[in-house]
Amino acid sequence: MNNAKKNSTSPLHSSIAALLIIAILIAFDQMTKVIAVKGLSGGKHVPLIPGVLELTLVQNRGAAFGILQDARIFFFFITAAALCVIGYFLLHVPDTRHYMPLRLCLYFIAGGAAGNFIDRIALTYVRDFIYFCLIDFPVFNVADIYITCSAFALVLLTVFYYKDDKDFDFLKREKKADSGQEL
Repeated sequence: MNNAKKNSTSPLHSSIAALLIIAILIAFDQMTKVIAVKGLSGGKHVPLIPGVLELTLVQNRGAAFGILQDARIFFFFITAAALCVIGYFLLHVPDTRHYMPLRLCLYFIAGGAAGNFIDRIALTYVRDFIYFCLIDFPVFNVADIYITCSAFALVLLTVFYYKDDKDFDFLKREKKADSGQEL
């Protein structure tokens, strides 16, 4: 038996674990947003590191940096498509130690996308509250941190860790040996 088979778990177990991890990430994001709304309503600003980092509540009706204001339908379709692509990847990525960094990045991106998606559906805007005032960076939230850090980690992983051409063979369609048909 090869190492990939020895270290892998059943697809059902893997899917349940993935959904549980993503649900926890979403819950944490939503919890931080609820706390921010309760503590920062009325235009309050809470300096964490004076002149560097503060908490302030903003209703973001656009994307990063305030672009695409009120494009709610567009965000709905983009997020749904992104979650479908992530789901496809998670169903096909081997559940082995070698691919755990990739799986974790996908979990965090899915959790962040879903966390902001929930806001857009329920409220028509995203609740942002972390402001890096040192460089006047746009206000963001925990879901944004999940997405940004994981996307950056994915780039690093594909450049430095998954360098072998065979690392992404799991995405290729298999062919039946006897009939030449795709599975």
